[in-house]
Amino acid sequence: QVQLVESGGGLVQAGGSMRLSCAASGSMFSINAMDWYRQTPGKQRELVAGITSGGSTNYADAVKGRFTISRDSAKDTVYLQMNSLNPEDTAVYYCNADLYNWGTHTKSDSWGQGMQVTVSS
Repeated sequence: QVQLVESGGGLVQAGGSMRLSCAASGSMFSINAMDWYRQTPGKQRELVAGITSGGSTNYADAVKGRFTISRDSAKDTVYLQMNSLNPEDTAVYYCNADLYNWGTHTKSDSWGQGMQVTVSS
């Protein structure tokens, strides 16, 4: 079983920066794509940014030019650098990974526990 452990959330002032991290741990797996999602009360979880195993990235329009997703494949870790934060970025942020299990030869989807990011005005 693969676990995703997130870190880096908290409170920041508008205009500030924050970096989120998500580390995968487990055995006999490889990671295809890793993504960051966010969710606010009463709204659906939305994709913020994603990165493939080959390093291709995609971003939601709302964060383009401000957020950067990256990954350290050797550490099975994905990062989200968030700059020029504004109150609309306040949400619970979740890490997601598309996994391949070499033991069972199956694909699966794993989620982190979520962490609060609050941007004060």
